[in-house]
Amino acid sequence: MQQKPIFAFNLVNVENTIPFWPFAALDDRNQQQQMKARIPVAEEKKSVRVEIYDESYNLCGSDSAYITHLAEVVDAKMRAVAQHTSTVDSLRVAVLAALNLADDYYQLKRKYEGMEGEYTSRASHLGRALDSALDELLAEVRRAG
Repeated sequence: MQQKPIFAFNLVNVENTIPFWPFAALDDRNQQQQMKARIPVAEEKKSVRVEIYDESYNLCGSDSAYITHLAEVVDAKMRAVAQHTSTVDSLRVAVLAALNLADDYYQLKRKYEGMEGEYTSRASHLGRALDSALDELLAEVRRAG
């Protein structure tokens, strides 16, 4: 059985016009209906036509500018991968581009997590320093008063 992709927004191929929903991987129609009922009503979906690696797609979502930007990023990554490899198979180019994008994501995630830890540590240190300074100030006020 072929596994169905899961997308945050509806992806519709121009020729086939088959939408992929976040719950499309569910096999049981009853499970699909239950999932549909749980998903909150989203903002109005707009359709935008994009081109990724010379293929046209109609993508639906609430922010067409964002979807267009994502398509441009994917297209640029696929073209960069194609320039540096000898393959002409678009599926292989797409997989290599996906691996590159996943690597970019995890590098940024690690960097963010490191910065988050550093900022948390700094904030704790500053909080302790402020508490100490306030304690000293209160002690001086009590001695003077």
